[in-house]
Amino acid sequence: MIHARTRRLARSTVLLISALLLFPGSAPAQAPERRAVDVELCLAVDGSGSIEDDEFAFQRQAYAQALTDAKVVDIVTSGFNGGIAVALMEWGGPTSLHPIVDWTLIDGPQPAADFAEALLAAPRRATGWNSISNAIAFCQQWIESNDFEGFRKVIDVSGDAGQFGGMPLELARGLAVEAGMVINALALNYRSGGMTGPGGMPLSEHFYRDVIGGPGAFSLTVDSEDEFLDALIRKLILEIASLPETPQAN
Repeated sequence: MIHARTRRLARSTVLLISALLLFPGSAPAQAPERRAVDVELCLAVDGSGSIEDDEFAFQRQAYAQALTDAKVVDIVTSGFNGGIAVALMEWGGPTSLHPIVDWTLIDGPQPAADFAEALLAAPRRATGWNSISNAIAFCQQWIESNDFEGFRKVIDVSGDAGQFGGMPLELARGLAVEAGMVINALALNYRSGGMTGPGGMPLSEHFYRDVIGGPGAFSLTVDSEDEFLDALIRKLILEIASLPETPQAN
């Protein structure tokens, strides 16, 4: 349970993130009935200054391939509601939190292909350095304000370096978990021989100890670039299907 005094420390961050989610020129409207889906999945992708341009393009392509992979689409359509809601944001510094592809119902190959096409066409926007905490808080707000109601709500963080800046990571994680969300992670441990977490902690340990949270939460580690796509597909299948053999760490 988050202490009331600690909760107040997050108020300014939550207000900022709520403002970032408002689109200029949009008129207030009555909230539509929320569409039932098996999972609400917010993909929070590292677009910070530690990601070089070639790595950024590689990531975008890998996410597009993973979301359209036949095994992933089969899992997506096999649930009780036959579909999931997916959105992708890219994060950098504490105020650089950017929706890239808005919430989309994926219930077959064509919506998955449309999502992938939109992702590949979008410009790079994130700047600054590694506020994992604010990315988690952004995803929480984005999930809570969308038009879907998932049986499970998952925040999926990928990154190649540890937390730096923004609200306390423990607070962001705690608030999201308290709101009924699961945070999974993908530690990209191959750049420059592997970047580290706070105090030189191995990145995989930092993600496992400080980032993931909620029932069945897990973190996977990618130790070479050629493992990235397979690890991403594996992670999507595990969190969409909520398989009992979900690993806690790798």
